[in-house]
Amino acid sequence: MLEGEELSEEEKRTMLEFDSLRFGFMKLESQHEANTKALINQTIERIERKIRLAIETEKASVAGNGDHCTFNNHLFCVLGHLNLLLENYPKALSAYQKYFALQKDHWKDSAFLYGLGITYFHFSAYTWATKAFQHLLYLYPEFPRSNEVHIRLGLMFKAGSEYDSSLKHFWLALNDSNVCSLSKYEIRFHIAHVLELQGKYRAAKEAYEQLIECPDIPNVLKANVLRQLGWMYHSVELLGNGASREAMAVDYLKRSIEVEPTSGQSWYFLGRCLSSVGKVHDAFVSYRHSIDKSEASADTWCSIGVLYQQQNQHMDALQAYICAVQLDRSHSAAWTDLGILYESCSQPKDALVCYTNAVNTSKASSNPNVSSRIKLLQQHLNNIPAHVIQARTKTLPSIEEAWSLPIPAELTSRQGHNNQQARASAAGVVRHGQPGQPPQMYLGGLPPGGNTNMMAVQPAHPDAGPEAKRRKLISSKMKSEPESNFAFLTTQELQTMNILRSQMSLNQHQLQNHNPQQMLLLQQLQQRYVQQQQHIMSMATASQGIQGPNASSANAPSYPGQMHSVRQGSFTVTSAPTVSSGSTGAGVATGLCTGTPYQSLQSDLIDTVTREIQHSMSDQELTDLFSPQHLAADDLLAHLAQNDPHVKSCGDVNAKDSSLTQSGFGDKTNIGAAGVCSEPMCTSGSEPGCSAYKELSIGMTAAEIAECCKGQGRTGPINVGQLLDRGPPPSPPEKPHPPLPKDQLHPPTPTIYLENRKEAFSIELQQYCLSQPVCVIRGLAGALKLDLGLFSTKTLVEANPDHQVEIRAQHQQKPDENTDQMGNKVWHCESSRSYSNVARYAQYQAASFQESLKEENEKSKGIWHEKDSDSDSNSSATKVRKKQTMIKFGTNVDLSDEKKWKLQLQELAKLPVFARVISASNMLSHVDHTILGMNTVQLYMKVPGSRTPGHQENNNFCAVNINIGPGDCEWFSVPEIYWGALHQLCRQNNVNYLKGSWWPSLDDLFENDVPVYRFIQKPGDLVWLGPGTIHWVQAIGWSNNIAWNVGPLTWKQYQLAVERYEYNKVESYKSIVPVIHLSWNLARNIKVTDAKLFDQIKKTLMRTLRQCFLMYDLLDSIGKQSIYQSRAENDSAPYCVNCEVEVFNILFVVEQDKKNAVHCLNCARKATSQLKNFVVLNQYTTDELMETYDSFQLASMPQKNSDNWLSW
Repeated sequence: MLEGEELSEEEKRTMLEFDSLRFGFMKLESQHEANTKALINQTIERIERKIRLAIETEKASVAGNGDHCTFNNHLFCVLGHLNLLLENYPKALSAYQKYFALQKDHWKDSAFLYGLGITYFHFSAYTWATKAFQHLLYLYPEFPRSNEVHIRLGLMFKAGSEYDSSLKHFWLALNDSNVCSLSKYEIRFHIAHVLELQGKYRAAKEAYEQLIECPDIPNVLKANVLRQLGWMYHSVELLGNGASREAMAVDYLKRSIEVEPTSGQSWYFLGRCLSSVGKVHDAFVSYRHSIDKSEASADTWCSIGVLYQQQNQHMDALQAYICAVQLDRSHSAAWTDLGILYESCSQPKDALVCYTNAVNTSKASSNPNVSSRIKLLQQHLNNIPAHVIQARTKTLPSIEEAWSLPIPAELTSRQGHNNQQARASAAGVVRHGQPGQPPQMYLGGLPPGGNTNMMAVQPAHPDAGPEAKRRKLISSKMKSEPESNFAFLTTQELQTMNILRSQMSLNQHQLQNHNPQQMLLLQQLQQRYVQQQQHIMSMATASQGIQGPNASSANAPSYPGQMHSVRQGSFTVTSAPTVSSGSTGAGVATGLCTGTPYQSLQSDLIDTVTREIQHSMSDQELTDLFSPQHLAADDLLAHLAQNDPHVKSCGDVNAKDSSLTQSGFGDKTNIGAAGVCSEPMCTSGSEPGCSAYKELSIGMTAAEIAECCKGQGRTGPINVGQLLDRGPPPSPPEKPHPPLPKDQLHPPTPTIYLENRKEAFSIELQQYCLSQPVCVIRGLAGALKLDLGLFSTKTLVEANPDHQVEIRAQHQQKPDENTDQMGNKVWHCESSRSYSNVARYAQYQAASFQESLKEENEKSKGIWHEKDSDSDSNSSATKVRKKQTMIKFGTNVDLSDEKKWKLQLQELAKLPVFARVISASNMLSHVDHTILGMNTVQLYMKVPGSRTPGHQENNNFCAVNINIGPGDCEWFSVPEIYWGALHQLCRQNNVNYLKGSWWPSLDDLFENDVPVYRFIQKPGDLVWLGPGTIHWVQAIGWSNNIAWNVGPLTWKQYQLAVERYEYNKVESYKSIVPVIHLSWNLARNIKVTDAKLFDQIKKTLMRTLRQCFLMYDLLDSIGKQSIYQSRAENDSAPYCVNCEVEVFNILFVVEQDKKNAVHCLNCARKATSQLKNFVVLNQYTTDELMETYDSFQLASMPQKNSDNWLSW
């Protein structure tokens, strides 16, 4: 396009259709799309010229020689879309981040959220990609590319070992009938793999076998499935006896090789299987084939070393192990095997070096046997004079000498160049286990670094990086780094540089002589790295002040790239963690090369790409462009869409977004892809919601709402109504500011001492408890004459000895500590689940108590066991083992059965009304069905050390906990307003706040200015937890506890319940309290005098009533009729079988696995847009809902001295 040439009308219309939704579905590299690609490039050039013109115009305006012009922020979003379509990811990310920083209501643009998530995903920024995708699905549940989003979320959750979440997203993608870049077979493959990672081997085996039987399955995928089955038969004992399993494993692997002969991974696994059955020669042949197929993985070389060592070919074994650790410095198994080799050859000093490296380089749980060997070798070497060790004849070269030895030709037929290249690629290698054990594999299509093609078909067990890069891609949309004017180091070059640096400074025991070629290569890479850093710093200097003071909303969701200044960009590209997968060795190893240079480059990457968008401009132009006061240009979109009335201006960066506090919706417009509506309401391009919705208010009657919604359900997708006021997606709050002084971070716990029944039932007690995040009430049992002995272990055994108890096996630790097996401080709280009954756990509890008494008596008499002596040579190891003592915690004992536990439940009726399990003032009593542990009593049977990990109660409801005794419990609690800070700390410690099991570090909380209440709950003490209070508990002695939830009728409780209900949707986490169903029952059952509580409940009713009207409208438009089926008494509120959101009133039912499965509207329409095969049921008539809505009115204030606490 010439400099002054304008776009034609047809080209304008074509550009309007291009956004991120077309990503992956446009083959711009093909000849057929050459004109389209040229047009996109021309449009990008035109936008850049417009920006330059805007800068010049603004300069003239400042000088008084021209007119000031405004700038449309959406221009950056368009740049992001177009660069994404060209797969120019650095420019796309920079443009998207610029739009994010300038446009406060960026979350209203679905195409932006999708493009931003795709870009983060490409750079392996999984945390931020997950956040963007979750917000997208929350705001736009009918987004036409939701299956692409679910696939990526499934892969990222699989990489993070969150297998339940991963499985859920893969199933959602599988049930989506929209066009997708992955075939249904490939999605089923990932589902089978997740089942395998979960340890559900039989289910995984069945899923793999069903895939093989599919007649039209692609050969590449079939080979992967066969390989998975082969390795499962080799490594999983549940699949049969040893001989038959190995035979099946060899058969499947050979079939895999027949389908895909070039797969070195299949050759490698075949070698492992042949080695395990003693076919050494055949195993060597298979390993050589693996290496010849470019599978230069550390696992392969380590396995070769094991074979040589078994054949007593120690020198060959040494060289093979050296190859393994040079390929992967963190390969702990290879270091361990090398140590065993040296120890067998009587070279303890070299063995000690290898064992130490095995422990230091292993980020997973290390083998305790290795640690014990290190201690024994250290003691042995300390007792032998140095000259004696030096005088010994060495069978093998020392580790320093062996490191620089060349690879002998008899070990491999590959050329030296290929070997050197393979050594330079340390990422993505297979991690070998101990000899005879399966490896930890590279899985799930998660390549490290910038290459994030997670859509490639990968075997679920190991997959080496080089082979994964060669594997045929499923889609053509995700390629390597785009071209740039400056030659930045590639990911492989960075990895090579770090490996060479590591080799040059292995440790003080290694590498006295350096390879000249390696030295030259390292010098060249380091020189280029320095130049790259200088280029980055120069660009950063030119780009200061990227964000103005009004560039983001305080309530807007936070993504990386807000960047208050370029130098302080908050975004860091993070690598996925290395994942271990239990006995099969399945896992994901996606960690990048370690080392300071690359760690610094992780943050440099985004700082670099966010500046490349204007790499063709001068430094002064960049400074002017990124300065908020100079953002001015005529709107190219308006120019492109002169004749298109649907395209509207997006507003200026400094425009005040008053709509965030309104219940209505604005008129912002997005550009859909190829005419497909991407937003869930009304006309194409509308924001979340409906134009009719802004006319609604709680003051309207049901008939008026129906009239406003009339016809709206026919015009576009219907969003499942959010219950919160219009605004950005719910996110964890920022930590309160200003922070508390350090001397206030350990506040005293509010405690009340009761003396009589009158005090227990006083309104002051209710008001005080409801005003505190946590409160301890002492003397309650005595004041009310509660017989807590009814909940003692003895009584429970006598009443129902066979009653089920859930058992949690935990490590016994101090209350203020949490360490892993190696003694490292962690947040993750380990436990495993099993089941028993009351009688058996009572025996365990009593035996534990008797054993403790015996030990105390012996200590009091001065009797000490040898294992406890400080003079024991193994005392340190013993202490480690003592820290890992396993205990059993009996939890979630259900006491809801009124026939079994009649006496116990009657006793609890003596409690004050506000703390009772069932009362009219308890919201949860209005749910009208059982929610175990919430509106029913649960009992906990404890021994010392039993832990309830950190959490908030379900949907932020209050809680009551009574210690039955005889022992104490120690509590830790944090006020609700700090849950965002706890959420951030959980993420920093690689644990999921909602779904994970975590035990906070008190030091971390103190450093982050989070106050912690810490107190002892004695027998008879009642602990009241306010709404949303975070807490974790550990038993100090032997005790039983009873607990349940309470929902006081206050606006604060209802608000927090709704907020968590909506946030759970963002996180795809099921809310076990059906808030919509509860709200309608409250409207039927109670009279509300608190205006705030009334408004909140009324809004929920209004939004869900509107939703029903819109869905009826939609059903009528497609000729589908609903069938009335009243809700049976005590029936649980229905949830969608796929996405697990609450389904109110209108149910979409289809037969699934010979059962009637309920779907929400979104999941039903994704399965079939016309709802074929679905039966639509409505549980309430329209007249019934309208009458309930109109009848729910604010009641008059009660007379003086009534329950004013309800208004809190």
